[in-house]
Amino acid sequence: MDSLIPVVLLHAFPLNGAMWARQVEALAPRKVLAPHFPGFGGRPPGEATLDAFARAALSDMDAAGIGTAVVVGLSMGGYTAFRFHALAPERVAAMVLADTRAGADDEAGRAKRVDQAARVRREGVAWLADALLPALLGETTWRERPGVVEQVRGLVAQADAEGVARALEAMRDRPDSTPDLAGIRVPVLAVVGEEDTLTPLVEARKIAEGVPDGRLVVLPGAGHLANLEAPEAFNEALSGWLR
Repeated sequence: MDSLIPVVLLHAFPLNGAMWARQVEALAPRKVLAPHFPGFGGRPPGEATLDAFARAALSDMDAAGIGTAVVVGLSMGGYTAFRFHALAPERVAAMVLADTRAGADDEAGRAKRVDQAARVRREGVAWLADALLPALLGETTWRERPGVVEQVRGLVAQADAEGVARALEAMRDRPDSTPDLAGIRVPVLAVVGEEDTLTPLVEARKIAEGVPDGRLVVLPGAGHLANLEAPEAFNEALSGWLR
């Protein structure tokens, strides 16, 4: 793989592109784009679909003069990466799918997203960090990295209520990408935090084994937000794979 091919970093819910700061720094001098999805990072909310998120990222690539890139998606960003590939496979040189899953929500998961979307529209986002952080971060981070906990709490606090609600609806309605895995003809790196309970190792393994050219990396001491919890290990895995 071309060592200087551009990289597009797709962020997790309910954070924004700023979550990738350590990766943007580590990937220099490569051209790196870390866009905000609609409804996040000050970008106005748009259509409540992951296809709309993927089209926004494609538009940002066009504006930045990026034709083809390695697409890196974490959690919701991974869900969006699948849609990105489905919409514009010719723009994808390779994929990194971190702390995510190919499958769709089950009925319980869909119902939870409906409840959360309704609550955030009623009450705003003040309650969101306390509700989400216990599952977003691993045990090691809670025990040893209070700065990361506060960093994530601050990113969640920046979220727009309507943007959060529409993202929840987009994730609720996303299709099952499992049948698409065999048709992904570019190299895929599946990355997962060893302590990720939301999209655990079994989900990453399904991705790595389901694509024709897949590799799996497990990051010790990290939970669902592996790039923030173990940035050095995440960056090493990403940069080593790109080389």
